[in-house]
Amino acid sequence: MKKTYLFLLLAVTFFSCGDGERSNNNPNIPNYTVNFSVDMNLPTYSNLKFVSNAVIVPNYGAKGIIIFNTGSGYNAFDAACPNQSLNSCVAMTINGINAVCSCDKEEYSLFTGLGKKEYPLKQYRVSVNGTLINVYN
Repeated sequence: MKKTYLFLLLAVTFFSCGDGERSNNNPNIPNYTVNFSVDMNLPTYSNLKFVSNAVIVPNYGAKGIIIFNTGSGYNAFDAACPNQSLNSCVAMTINGINAVCSCDKEEYSLFTGLGKKEYPLKQYRVSVNGTLINVYN
């Protein structure tokens, strides 16, 4: 009987575990390989030392990468509008703590990546080593 309960407990635990991340599958944004670092000591990226600041790093991903300081870490999102075809819009712009799509003016939270439409912002992984922010997938 103990083995049965142990098996059920392990089975429930195994099937309830997830990686805690949203799916990054989006038919509008291709899966580009991303792997770069920015140094917050450089003037271009020094605003990232402060909470609720964001910068766009061009020439990575589909339309550039937005890096955002959440206060407890950093988020990195593709600057392509997630609910529009890739060629229909220019890169998103930053408006405070939101990213704004140039086509439909939809706003997405840079804390969560969520907006009001079907797809959230395409998110990349981030690690921090001193003043270096590494963005990769």
